[in-house]
Amino acid sequence: MHELTLVIGTRNYSSWSLRPWLLLRHLGLSFAERLFDLDTPEFAREVPKLSPSGRVPVLLHGSLRVWESLAICEYASELAGGRGWPEDGAARARARAVATEMHAGFQALRSACPMNTRAVGRRVPMTPAIEADLRRIDAIWSECRRDFAAAGPWLFGRFSTADAMYAPVVLRVRTYDLPLGEVARGWCTTMLADPHLQDWLRAAAAESQVVAADEVGA
Repeated sequence: MHELTLVIGTRNYSSWSLRPWLLLRHLGLSFAERLFDLDTPEFAREVPKLSPSGRVPVLLHGSLRVWESLAICEYASELAGGRGWPEDGAARARARAVATEMHAGFQALRSACPMNTRAVGRRVPMTPAIEADLRRIDAIWSECRRDFAAAGPWLFGRFSTADAMYAPVVLRVRTYDLPLGEVARGWCTTMLADPHLQDWLRAAAAESQVVAADEVGA
């Protein structure tokens, strides 16, 4: 029996579920999955029994419950001997800063462009707030790749929580064909080729649930 269980929502739409799931896979931690379709009576009935916030994701480890994506990533990193963050102290601090910025920010982009992994070729009206979010994301990705390219293909060389936190943004870029510079798009290509992300996308493609509120763009 798996010691860890990650409770997640519909893969096609649940960006917050994807983040810790992807890190757990990269860290090589064995875990079971328990999935609830979003916005359903079963979700409303069962998830609050598992998650104090009533939301997904939540990681179950024996009697311990860890909710919120970034907190789960921190806990998973501890279980894996700190491998969820860069080894170098300065790089680790910077990775935590950009990961937390994703957790707390980019509201305009997240609201206007919900994650929808099955959709491609969608368009949404660009607003100054969305453009500002994209400029900041482009800067983060481009600067990280510039500074850590010699260490590996990920934002800080080796895959870390920072990469996991921005993975759903890559899928938004793909769905809505959002504008980014060459370096940032190169990192998107790396992420989209990741075998673990490909596993998530294949499972999402097999789902049937449609959440109307997240089917935006034309």
